[in-house]
Amino acid sequence: MHPLLRIALLALAMTTPALADQAPDDPYLWLEPFEGPQITQWVQAENAKTLAVLEKDPHYEGFYRDALTIAEAHDRIPAPTVIAGAVFNFWQDADHVRGIWRRTSVADYATAEPHWKTVLDIDALARAEHANWVWKGFDCEAGAQKRCMVMLSDGGEDATTAREFDLVTGHFVPGGFVLPKGKQRLAWEDADTLLVAREFAPGDLTRSGYPYIVKGWKRGEPLAHAREVFRGTRDDGGYGVNVSALRDGGGHRAVVIARPIGTFEFEHYLVTPKGVARLALPLKAQVDALVSGQLIATIKQDWDAAAITQGTIVALDLYAALRDPAHLAPTVVLAPGPREAVVSVAATRDTLLIDALDNVRGRLMVCRRQATGAWSRATLPLPENSSIAVADANEHGNEAFVSVSGFLQPPTLVAIDALHGSASTIKSLAPKFDASQGVIDQFEAASSDGVKIPYFVVHRLGMPLDGNNPTVINAYGGFDVAVTPGYKAIVGKLWLEHGGVFVLANIRGGGEFGPAWHEAGLKTRRQIIYDDFTAVARDLIARQVTSPRRLGILGGSNGGLLMGVAMTQHPELFNAIDIAVPLLDMLRYEQIAAGTSWVGEYGSVANPDERAFLAAISPYARLERGVKYPEPLIWTTTKDDRVGPQHARKFAARLAEFGAPYYYYEIVEGGHGAGANLRETARTNALEWTYFARKLAGE
Repeated sequence: MHPLLRIALLALAMTTPALADQAPDDPYLWLEPFEGPQITQWVQAENAKTLAVLEKDPHYEGFYRDALTIAEAHDRIPAPTVIAGAVFNFWQDADHVRGIWRRTSVADYATAEPHWKTVLDIDALARAEHANWVWKGFDCEAGAQKRCMVMLSDGGEDATTAREFDLVTGHFVPGGFVLPKGKQRLAWEDADTLLVAREFAPGDLTRSGYPYIVKGWKRGEPLAHAREVFRGTRDDGGYGVNVSALRDGGGHRAVVIARPIGTFEFEHYLVTPKGVARLALPLKAQVDALVSGQLIATIKQDWDAAAITQGTIVALDLYAALRDPAHLAPTVVLAPGPREAVVSVAATRDTLLIDALDNVRGRLMVCRRQATGAWSRATLPLPENSSIAVADANEHGNEAFVSVSGFLQPPTLVAIDALHGSASTIKSLAPKFDASQGVIDQFEAASSDGVKIPYFVVHRLGMPLDGNNPTVINAYGGFDVAVTPGYKAIVGKLWLEHGGVFVLANIRGGGEFGPAWHEAGLKTRRQIIYDDFTAVARDLIARQVTSPRRLGILGGSNGGLLMGVAMTQHPELFNAIDIAVPLLDMLRYEQIAAGTSWVGEYGSVANPDERAFLAAISPYARLERGVKYPEPLIWTTTKDDRVGPQHARKFAARLAEFGAPYYYYEIVEGGHGAGANLRETARTNALEWTYFARKLAGE
């Protein structure tokens, strides 16, 4: 290399974070491209080594059979979506591996054996088009709801292709809207206009690979002629600009654009005939719904100007907001208490349904606007100690479908009349494992700062407190995501039935107790999340539920980072670590897949203090030669275009370099998950629990 060129590159590396952190001493940068002959060869060799052990284990065959039976079972509750008076459902089973989109009447859906009509067969479509289509959902036109945009992914990636589908004819619309593959969002402005956020020309994406431009696309015109409606910047954070069309049963409509300034901060705009108008909401807020002409928003920071505290749900008069978006007059709908948190919001014609947590136990509240403008609040009579989720709400009526489940309680689908506060079970799932001897306890562990961290323990009645119980802890701890006590059929069948103990830890970083619980672990404060997790592990050991020899941990994505930190900070506490689709190289995460989307959560190497912290906790950077680590199972997918397979590959390669034992498995398809279809997912599940059985249940 010419000396002047070497000096120029050195100077650039010293001033450019993206280059400065390419770690010239990192021998595994070659594993960072998504695909390539050398990478394929490496993945195949690693997979072969892992499968030769785990698939030959005596547990595997039975675990796979049970996992596949659960995945392909016909007695699952079909998730309902009501469109134009009919119930639609996406379904996968042994005969429909990729799945079918189907429909029936509302009355027929409530029967024990609905008579479904297939609307779109994804298996047949994939065969006909020689494509690896994976269903990614749909968005229907707001008027007669006769046409929808169907989203399909190649092998499970976040990037999708969107195609207009006619629900009346059951076919894609000839000459209709088609959006080519990309990370994109859309909403129907009217029956002949789509609002689209995507890459319209090369470079129209943020640094993390998401759209920042919204255009209005008229039927019949080329996409290149679409008019620009909104433009952010290439430096916008998060997952890019989002556009949504809200409507209520009274005929009110609002089109909202959310522009991410950071990972959790958004500017909100209303689309009007005269252009876009910014709403004077705090940056940490989200617009959830429209009901009775009221825009509903969750405020995630203190809104001093309106005397609103973080975590509060407010209502804004739509037409007042359109007249004067800079001066909003919010009305409080719900202000959660110190042990409460809002999970989600849905609207019927006259009510607002709020899925909330009270000490990590689900509650469903019905709120209704009174003539005075104030909002009433009532809690529906649903089972205690459950996870509750609104499956679908009727914006033209006051009916809704609600899913209710618990660790040992199979899901039930409840039909509710939100206006009158009544609820009736219409479908119940048969048990997928024997829970007759199951017990659920909730304990608290004191973290390093004295804060009490709640966690659930699911075990058999009469469990001996002798420290000898095979135990797996699951946690997430990030992005304001609450983990709750839902039914886990795979865990029950492959672990609890075999005498294992399952623990769910509600550590900080999540949303179990509102925004403050999440914000306690942001960026350089993140060590407290890992201390919380360690505290739960030590509390289980102190209670003699288990011991390090019998203790395993499980987490994916951000939870995979948690697993990597636990492994490198406290290898003495665990004997098995399942690291799924993880982040692990925190000095390089901004240069991998969609990593720059998460700077608001993790911090950036461009900030010296944040870089120092990331270096201190990065599992890939903290691996040391000669340390006795637990033998982990590290798995990912080649088509994960969100977190990326690079983290898992490099972590495994570094362990191999140090002569440390590990298992590595990379699914060729599947996106950011366990597989692109039911069989792949069942195989991954079987490998995971075979691994835990080998490590924790043996002598």
